Amino acid sequence: MPAAIELIGITKRFPGVVANDDVNLRVERGEIHAICGENGAGKSTLMKILYGMQPADEGTMMIDGKEVTFTSPTDAIAAGIGMVHQHFMLADQMTVLENVILGSEPTKTGGLIDFDEAERHLREVGEAYGLTVDPGDLVETLEVGEKQRVEIIKVLFRGARILILDEPTAVLVPQEVEELFRNLRELQASGATIIFIDHKLQEVLEISDRITVIRRGKTVTTVDSSSVTAADLAELMVGSELPSPETTESTVTDVVALEVTGLTVVGDDRRPIVDNVSLTVHQGEVLGIAGIEGNGQSELIDAIIGTQELTAGHIRLMGDDITTASVRHRREAGIAFVPQDRQTDGLLLDATLWENAALGHQTKRPFSKGWWIDRAGARARTEEIRSEFDVRSPGVDVSARALSGGNQQKLIIGRELTTDPVVFVAAHPTRGIDVGAQAEVWNDIREARARGLATLLVSADLDELIGLSDTIVVMFHGRLVATLDPSEVTPRTLGSYMTGAALQPAGADQPGDHAEGGAA
Repeated sequence: MPAAIELIGITKRFPGVVANDDVNLRVERGEIHAICGENGAGKSTLMKILYGMQPADEGTMMIDGKEVTFTSPTDAIAAGIGMVHQHFMLADQMTVLENVILGSEPTKTGGLIDFDEAERHLREVGEAYGLTVDPGDLVETLEVGEKQRVEIIKVLFRGARILILDEPTAVLVPQEVEELFRNLRELQASGATIIFIDHKLQEVLEISDRITVIRRGKTVTTVDSSSVTAADLAELMVGSELPSPETTESTVTDVVALEVTGLTVVGDDRRPIVDNVSLTVHQGEVLGIAGIEGNGQSELIDAIIGTQELTAGHIRLMGDDITTASVRHRREAGIAFVPQDRQTDGLLLDATLWENAALGHQTKRPFSKGWWIDRAGARARTEEIRSEFDVRSPGVDVSARALSGGNQQKLIIGRELTTDPVVFVAAHPTRGIDVGAQAEVWNDIREARARGLATLLVSADLDELIGLSDTIVVMFHGRLVATLDPSEVTPRTLGSYMTGAALQPAGADQPGDHAEGGAA
């Protein structure tokens, strides 16, 4: 029987780099096939070729035994391939039904959209694959896991038999991951073929039948999931053992580096997005913030760094009130920041590495002399960052766009930690990077903590939060609802707090002084 997908000798070149170098991939019908590899290994390029987003320079693609050539995603969709992207492509102000049919609306006489037929087909798809949703629900009212279910239904509605899932668990809590995996197994039982791309190796092993490892643009091997361990996969991917985020000996001091009191942010609808949040971070401490995305973590971080206007509250840095200070003043006073979206908010992708290394610090030495940019100083500092933080690039004059995601992140972290900050605000610092780069980022945070840096860590990786944090606070509907000891909590119980299923009783004593006023 022919394979669902067979890619033979796929090669794709970009200026100065070969993204895919004679890659071979065979995915059998009805299997869940995982693809693993470092950032920059060529996974994304390969999937873009398969989905018709870019052409291969060399090689052959076979779908169900027939050779195909795609010039756009429309061709891939017509061949029965659907892709569920890491970042949801849904319109929040539209209903589930409107999102699902967008771009492929069934019509009736006169060209009007046949909503009755669309809803019938949507329910038919949902029942066939065990994916239940209410067609009339507004997307903005859905939980993250439900939104992902809508994304999957959307590609099935268009007739997809082969699904590509890109980092599907990145924003899910453990309970939602379990639900997703149940859905995927039901899809598989119904005859669907699934390609699963993920950096979380334990999840890859749990859900997949076989795994193909890609390294530096080449196929390394394909293995049965039951025959390998996470450590085996890590070694195949990066040549080293699986890293651990675990931090043990406490370095927390009595000195408060960051103090937030009664911080409130109100949205356009006049409802609080961040509701009376108070917390403190001491020198030598990592304070972790857990919460499903959309519960106020992003707005809290933005308020602390100065890009979000406060409705109420105060922020103090080393005892100084910076509530009304500019972003530049806060940066110069010692707040280092790693944004959650490195490409949009952390880098100028078409600027050189040395120009990116100066971002946010361009008024300080060695990046400037008086009013002028010091190119020699900036280049020298960037070389130091490249060396100390293992940013792999041909030189400091290449663009940030030329780097893999992991190397982009290491450049940002190096930029922030080499400016002698007093508070390090890190939002999802290892999202979308491979196990090798992840281990280096964890080590950077541990070393900064040991030097006395106060760190505020927001992460959707619950193992990372538990392993690196001295204390964890949980945000739910804009409030701090729990303060937890990482040594006494599991990812599953932490996920229960994040979804509101296991909130601490009202009036319960909260350990420490991290969640004053906002705990429930």
